[in-house]
Amino acid sequence: MKLLGNILWLIFGGLVTAIEYFVSSILLMITIIGIPFGIQTLKLASVALWPFGAKITSRPADSGCLSILMNIIWLLIGGIWIALSHVAFGILLAITIIGIPFARQHFKLAALALAPFGKIIS
Repeated sequence: MKLLGNILWLIFGGLVTAIEYFVSSILLMITIIGIPFGIQTLKLASVALWPFGAKITSRPADSGCLSILMNIIWLLIGGIWIALSHVAFGILLAITIIGIPFARQHFKLAALALAPFGKIIS
């Protein structure tokens, strides 16, 4: 079932979303300051490519205050807009019964887009 969901996700916009995340991560990694943010965008790209079956867990608190600071910077720079776009798509997809599984994936991506630092994707 996960394979079928991922294939349908790719066909109906997931591939475009993943490519956008990959391109933005490459653009962020051009500068040295943007490398940590580019790595987090790669996390979003990997989940946007195959969201069904992806588990997002919090890393143990060994990263300290740095991940909190980076999440705040991420949220202020662009994370809020990414999360809001995923929430909007999730609400639109949740209107129909067929779109509910895809809406859940958008809500998962929205949660990751709010605070990607300190998260593990498995």
